[in-house]
Amino acid sequence: MSAALRKFEEKTDQFKELILYVSQKCANDQSFDSLKLSKVLFFSDFLMYALSGEPITGTEYIKMEYGPAPRHIRELKEQMEKEKSLGLQNLPLRKWRRPVNLREPNLKGFTAAEISLVDAVIDAVKGTDGKDVSELTHDWMCWKMTPSLGQTIPYETVFLSHEEPTPADIERGRAVARELDLVEQHSVA
Repeated sequence: MSAALRKFEEKTDQFKELILYVSQKCANDQSFDSLKLSKVLFFSDFLMYALSGEPITGTEYIKMEYGPAPRHIRELKEQMEKEKSLGLQNLPLRKWRRPVNLREPNLKGFTAAEISLVDAVIDAVKGTDGKDVSELTHDWMCWKMTPSLGQTIPYETVFLSHEEPTPADIERGRAVARELDLVEQHSVA
C-alpha cells in the first residue's frame, strides 16, 4: 500500500498576515532579514504539522541553496509592497533585505497554539543570523531527502530522522499501522 502525500490548501491571506506578524516580532532583532523570515515560516509550518497534523498556512516549501523557502514568497512580498503592508529595507553589506511590517498583522485567523509556536520559533532563533538559521535547516532530514533544488518538500517528511528508532518508537509505529489497518494480520499455525 502506498500513501499519497497530502497537498494542503494554501491560505495566502493567512500567510501574508504571518509574514507581517513575524516581521513585527523581529523588528528589534538586528539579524532579521528575508532569509531568516523564510526559515521562521518553514519551522513554524512544519512543526505545527508535526504537532497537529495541519500546518499553519499550508504554504508549499521548496528546497533552495540556503534551505527551505516558501515557493511563492518573492511574489507575495512584492504584492505586499504594492499593497503598502510590507516594506523591504536594503541592509548594508547584506545579501538579503529586511522585511518591515507597515501595518498591524490581523491575527483573527490564527489559533493561540499557532501564535505560541511561532513565538517559540522566533525566540529560538533570536540573535542568530539568517545564514546560521539556514544551516540548521540543512540538518533536517526533510531538506536532505528532497533530491533537488526547486523541488517541493512534503510536510510528511518532517517525521524523517537519521536516528535509530527506539523500541518505544517501533511499538508506536506498529500500533498506528494496526489502527490504520496498514498491515496484514498473519496467524501462526
